[in-house]
Amino acid sequence: MIGTENSDARVRDLADVEEFARRCFQGSPGDQVGVELEFLVFDRADPARQVGVSRIIDALPPLTRGSALTFEPGGQLELSGSPAPLARAVRQVAADLDTARRALGDDGLLLAGIGLDPIRPPERQLRAPRYEAMAELLGVPYGPLMMCLSASIQVNVDLGPKPAVRWERACALGPVLNAAFANSPLTGSRPCGWMSGRQAVWLHLDPTRTRPVVWEDDPAAAWARYLMDARLMLLREKGTRRPPSPSRATFADWTRSPHLGGHPPTVRDLAYHATTVFPPVRPRGWLEVRYLDALPPRWWPACVAVTGALLLDDRAADAALAAAAPLADRWWHAARVGLGDPRVRRAAEECFRAAAPALPRLGAEPWLVADVESYAERHVVPGRSPAAEALRRAREPGAGPLAWLSEEVVA
Repeated sequence: MIGTENSDARVRDLADVEEFARRCFQGSPGDQVGVELEFLVFDRADPARQVGVSRIIDALPPLTRGSALTFEPGGQLELSGSPAPLARAVRQVAADLDTARRALGDDGLLLAGIGLDPIRPPERQLRAPRYEAMAELLGVPYGPLMMCLSASIQVNVDLGPKPAVRWERACALGPVLNAAFANSPLTGSRPCGWMSGRQAVWLHLDPTRTRPVVWEDDPAAAWARYLMDARLMLLREKGTRRPPSPSRATFADWTRSPHLGGHPPTVRDLAYHATTVFPPVRPRGWLEVRYLDALPPRWWPACVAVTGALLLDDRAADAALAAAAPLADRWWHAARVGLGDPRVRRAAEECFRAAAPALPRLGAEPWLVADVESYAERHVVPGRSPAAEALRRAREPGAGPLAWLSEEVVA
């Protein structure tokens, strides 16, 4: 797996970084998908209260379909399924999620599928050195918001026989898909001014590690320059890691001045550095699609299905790109307005129209196709993403702290 390489060969310059970057685009030629779902966890009796990770762990039974359970720094729960064909990947995670929801519900806890915590302030629970360094590097206010209050859907896709083609699709479709599934309009019990407040947080973070990778004909060369220009987060030293000095030093600075890290950078150091940068699409021997807000349990399968279909199926991708390509660089605009812009809404409609017939070709059962069609009818065609519904509910007279919850969350 790229990102866990253990070679101590020295990295001297851009050419060495590019050699590593090319390996990031040399993964499986297949069509498997991996699903990672993050959820915010609330105490139904006291929604403003922070729920401790230990309480969540104690309430959870073993998951029988193989999903891994991990936690983000603020206590967000993440379920990560094993790679599989699209339909099976969705089924496996759905079964484990259902088990987790029932068990947590019995303990008075709620898994909420929304991209940004609408009511609680950031409070970090995990104190690993990686998170300490991340908090220091990213600063306030956006560092704590990202680390403690955000939740996403990540779709991992094999690179296929033409990695550059899937890379282009994943990047070019990003703004439209982010808008279509936007679901984070609130923070601090108030509208934040964005349909995808979670994506806005990422856009406002350190641009050397969160901006989109500039598209060009050679994605490995672009990825190598991105890694060189990104600021260092942690340096390896005698089996441990420490923050770099100066704090704004980049990996390129380290290659030119080995004393920055106390030793010349190695492939092992570069591989770790690659795990600390977070562009909307990241290559790691597969593609990580990282720009999707968390969604309620009712709707996340549609999100994964559409994203997977548009990356894996050539006919669907061609139709979707024809509509979405003019908006490929409109990350800020799409996150702010969501489907409220008619151009974005029309492009999203075309994406859904292309994805639905592709799903049977990818082995999806009728229920998954029906989920995609239902989502399009409810959210895309009228131009009202889940974020718009959450805003409406939160603004209703007498709305309580969980008013933003939709029936799809609690069903």
